[in-house]
Amino acid sequence: MNRRKFVKNIIVGSAGVGLGVTPFNLFAGTDFVTISILHTNDMHTHIEPFTGTNKRYSNKGGLARISAMAQKFKAENPDTLLFDAGDMFQGTPYFNYYKGELMLKLMSAAGYDAGTIGNHEFDNGLQGILNPLPNAKFPIINSNYDFSDTILAGKFPRWKTFKRSGIKIGVYGVGVELHGLVADKNYGNTIYNDPVTVAREMESFLRNDKNCDLVICLSHLGLYCKRNPVCDLVLAEETETTDLIIGGHSHTWLEKPLIKKNKAGKQVIVNQAWWGGLMMGKIDFVFERSNKKQKAVFSENL
Repeated sequence: MNRRKFVKNIIVGSAGVGLGVTPFNLFAGTDFVTISILHTNDMHTHIEPFTGTNKRYSNKGGLARISAMAQKFKAENPDTLLFDAGDMFQGTPYFNYYKGELMLKLMSAAGYDAGTIGNHEFDNGLQGILNPLPNAKFPIINSNYDFSDTILAGKFPRWKTFKRSGIKIGVYGVGVELHGLVADKNYGNTIYNDPVTVAREMESFLRNDKNCDLVICLSHLGLYCKRNPVCDLVLAEETETTDLIIGGHSHTWLEKPLIKKNKAGKQVIVNQAWWGGLMMGKIDFVFERSNKKQKAVFSENL
């Protein structure tokens, strides 16, 4: 059996969403393109590994770990993107002293390609976001906060597209309701728009108007709906063309990504990578190079 037929037989059994682990070099030939999505959430300025007597955390996590892993995967596969789902700020003395400046500088150095806004980004008010923002050498995307009547007007793109080996990836971002979670004075005249309505708008725009082959949502809503009426699981069921929801806010540990049916009856992947750099999510989307059709998905939480 030749290589093309062998790989095709593997893919057929998992077409659309075969979750598992596969060596990148299995799909490294001319027939297929593997787009690798690495992701974190709720880093909370954990630059170094955790310290202390808690065996679950001690000497684990931190941005340094994520950076090393990301560099390794990007070296193996140049078609790799690194995203964050919010709450980069707050949590260690590094934030107390440097505010958000150091974290954004180090995330830029680590090679992040995009991120979104979490509620803790508002802890020092709108000025506390504006001041360190120039240190982010990657776009911080948000689609459902309207900052037009604030000092942050025009500072956050609603979407971003990336192109890797002919595959076009569209990314949008949604954040949690700020009222009742963040002090009113800290978000000022920021207007919160319904994430489901916005997600439907953005996925249609990216898929149909921008002709994206892969649509990704960076979400800081939380995996489960506890205090909020909208969460990642609801978003998954109410959208139609979003392929992957990368979540944050709830600090959820998942052994593997969740698979949900969307409004069109198709499968959408929902994942979250714990918090503090203790875990990094990795999702590999395999496309057939000739027609850009998605053939398989493989994932692992590291």
